Amino acid sequence: MVSTGGNFELGFFNAGNSKNRYVGIWHKRAPISNVVVVWVANRENPLNGTGGVLKINSEGDLTLVNQMESVVWFSNSTKKTQSSVVAQLLNTGNLVLKEQNDNNPDRYLWQSFDYPGNMLLPGMKLGWNLKTGLNRVLSSWKTSSDASSGDFKFGIDLHGVPQLMLWKGNDLIFRAGYWNGVRFPGFTNMNPNPNFHCNFISNEEEVYFMLAVSNQSYVGNVLTLNQSGRPDFGTWNDRTRNWFSYTVSSLDQCLYYNSCGAYGSCNVSNAPLICQCLDRFEPRSPEDWKSMNWTRGCIRKTLYECKKGDGFRKFSGIKVPDTKNAVLNLNMGLTECEGECLRNCSCTAYALANIKEGYGCLLWFGDLVDIRTYPLNGQEIFVRMAASDSDYRKGRSNGKRRSVLLVTCIPLLLVLGVLFLIAVKCIMKRSKRNKIGKESIEETSKELELPLLNFDIVSAATGNFSFGYKIGEGGFGPVYKGKLLDGQEIAVKRLSKSSTQGLKEFKNEVMLIGKLQHRNLVRLLGCCIQGDEKMLIYEYMPNSSLDSFIFDQRRSHLLDWQRRYDIICGIARGLLYLHQDSRLRIIHRDLKVSNILLDSDMNPKISDFGLARSFGGNHSEANTKRVVGTYGYMSPEYAAGGFFSVKSDVFSFGVIVLEVVSGSKNRGFYHPNHCPNLLGHAWKLWNEDNALVLLDATVKNSLIISEALRCIHVALLCVQQRPDDRPDMSHVISMLGSDISNLPQPKRPGFFTEYSFDETNPTSKMQNQCSCNEVTITWLGGR
Repeated sequence: MVSTGGNFELGFFNAGNSKNRYVGIWHKRAPISNVVVVWVANRENPLNGTGGVLKINSEGDLTLVNQMESVVWFSNSTKKTQSSVVAQLLNTGNLVLKEQNDNNPDRYLWQSFDYPGNMLLPGMKLGWNLKTGLNRVLSSWKTSSDASSGDFKFGIDLHGVPQLMLWKGNDLIFRAGYWNGVRFPGFTNMNPNPNFHCNFISNEEEVYFMLAVSNQSYVGNVLTLNQSGRPDFGTWNDRTRNWFSYTVSSLDQCLYYNSCGAYGSCNVSNAPLICQCLDRFEPRSPEDWKSMNWTRGCIRKTLYECKKGDGFRKFSGIKVPDTKNAVLNLNMGLTECEGECLRNCSCTAYALANIKEGYGCLLWFGDLVDIRTYPLNGQEIFVRMAASDSDYRKGRSNGKRRSVLLVTCIPLLLVLGVLFLIAVKCIMKRSKRNKIGKESIEETSKELELPLLNFDIVSAATGNFSFGYKIGEGGFGPVYKGKLLDGQEIAVKRLSKSSTQGLKEFKNEVMLIGKLQHRNLVRLLGCCIQGDEKMLIYEYMPNSSLDSFIFDQRRSHLLDWQRRYDIICGIARGLLYLHQDSRLRIIHRDLKVSNILLDSDMNPKISDFGLARSFGGNHSEANTKRVVGTYGYMSPEYAAGGFFSVKSDVFSFGVIVLEVVSGSKNRGFYHPNHCPNLLGHAWKLWNEDNALVLLDATVKNSLIISEALRCIHVALLCVQQRPDDRPDMSHVISMLGSDISNLPQPKRPGFFTEYSFDETNPTSKMQNQCSCNEVTITWLGGR
């Protein structure tokens, strides 16, 4: 059954490799290999076998019956009619029942949009009908072969100010928050988009969130709740006939609800010490705080007494607290909001409700929980404080204020004048330096015989850098897919103004890999420098990055054991070339699964050399005060002291191998009995002679046990604490490619951590008491 415009199709299908038969709706224009099911009727009760009929019964309900004519599923419409009923699949993907002669196109007896599965389509409401009590929530599939409701649910919670929440079972695990006019605060990557927009409606009859299409060529915009509980946006582009997806919330330790307790703010850039008390607050339990158990949160250093001298302290760039104990008033501005909070002794904070339009008042009552630092997309909140700790106090006399202004403003103006002159001089210097840097890059590209592409050519190739062409985002900036006039597909890395990397890293990447040629290194085709625009042009990798497979339950089965083993060996060969066989000895310094790209044949290619360092002669190590890289892949000596060498890359390689064989991330790994650290988990299993438990379940049918054990063994040798104990890459390749049975036994890995567990309360959270090889780690600046 095909929709009028040909966007969607209704029919029977099998989920994954199972024999379970379902009735569902999918996007008709996508290729067979790229089909995504958007709705399932009988998800809790699949048909067994190929027999089944979908029909309208005598009562006007859609009914699915099996071979025995037993009812498997029916629509159970609450609106009955004596007229003839027809079923229609709309071009929005909505399956509707309506009276045959009803001329009102929006009057339905029943619609599938009221019963979403794991996917939110444009026009579908996620939330409540307060008149009927209908609550529309997303629920994940159990597995890729089982469409029944999984562990995760995503919907709107009505307590206090309505918020978008994610639950695992009955436990709240992630709070996207309330609608602030631009985004839900927890959706850090949810920015205004020309192709679709979001509507949030809250009134006496309904509270819901909806996606709406702005660009009709992007008819497949969806919000999907995947099996791991991650909400992702997906986009179908009719012109390119491709799906594009991206995560709307950053996947890190600060994702989880209330990680730092009351008045504690989570900041992943400070990892592993991710929690900090807000300014003028201190830990409620200093002992717990030192052991990284932050659940008890923080308290004010000075209690306010609810008197005229109380004031507020402004905190900027944060995810505002949980609003279940908050009140919303859309008829107030910020000034009225401040006065209202001061008048109520129970009010602990206030903030602007709609940051886009600049109106509305949010008032919090009680402790502030689930706060996070968001420098780019965060908001401002004003927290109630004692007079001595506030930014300013109410009740100061106008005369006193004028005298303060006179005393402070005149010297301030003089200082500002001096600063202005210094700023002008700095801008002139920077402009000159950027010009020199640009000329240097151009000279480098000529020396390497690297093409310099015109900006207009690159812009045309990427659809003027439109959202539909965007395939990723890194520290450098966004990455776009493109096609040149000769038909060659390219990937374009565009340096963003907010990039954590800059001209130095740009030039570094051009210089280092301009002439490197190896089948396991991504190839740089050219660069573009025009005005403030700086772009690197690479060969396009159609299968994206390795992490998009191994950490995605829907795609991980595409990497059987043989492919995973070949990928591991390919990465090792590429790394050996960098360390030993290239014209310069190169240390990558940011080796991770997201920097391993896969070509059309699933061959791995190492990418992203912006942070790499090269050495001449026999040099192979150095020390730096500026530690850069990615937490979870850094070696201990580099993270703690800035010391890096080829053995730092070996450590990162070991982490990658363990992630590839297990399908789990080192960073954020969770096990109920010990620390969330994949290295520690692998080490414990190895010592228990139970290493095969580590393997991803999707590879067990294609497994070669001797190769799997060898990979785990080699990985543990690579992640040992001391650099001298780790093998170099030539030995790694030798060990991976042979049946050597007398490999050295690995020693304790770096960053091995353990949790103590409260056995008297099995349901409690683990106590965060971790030991890291008796080394105190100071995080200097990893990203």
